Amino acid sequence: MSKIVASFKASYLELKHLICIILLGMFSALSIIVGRFLTIMPVPTIKISFTFLPNEFIYYMFGPTVGAIFGAVLDILNLIFTPTGPYFFGFTLSGILTGILFGLMLYKKPVSLIRIFIATLIRVLIIDLLLNTYWLTVMYGYNFIALLPMRALKNFIMLPIESILLYALIKGMEATGIIRFFRSLN
Repeated sequence: MSKIVASFKASYLELKHLICIILLGMFSALSIIVGRFLTIMPVPTIKISFTFLPNEFIYYMFGPTVGAIFGAVLDILNLIFTPTGPYFFGFTLSGILTGILFGLMLYKKPVSLIRIFIATLIRVLIIDLLLNTYWLTVMYGYNFIALLPMRALKNFIMLPIESILLYALIKGMEATGIIRFFRSLN
């Protein structure tokens, strides 16, 4: 338990660094652009997007506290710049929980494909399939059981793709020295 508290505290202290604030702004803009131009919605209840890359990179870099704030703010910014429906706090809560989950799983920990896969699997099972499907039923009156198979299929197809892409992004950024450079500025 003390490791979790320490992770939240260390993440909170990241907010004091200018590079953190700059990267949050840059990656927010990147996430919104990616969401605007690289999102496919074949039906209103299924969204295929690559916004997870900039978002989860921020969670990896700055931890659960920054991740929770980033997830909440980004949900509201996405509503403003790329609205796909009315505002619903449940999706903001999902953004907060995703930031906390990836922040706890990846922040200041050795990066491995299995660690990223496990974090993504937990997000898929708890946040995407259970919570977000439930939010859709609350908002639009859909039947939870009717939505679940289609959403599960999409999420389990995307699970290895998302895990591999995030792993490749982080490893690529580490190989170029960009992550070390950003961390040296703190």
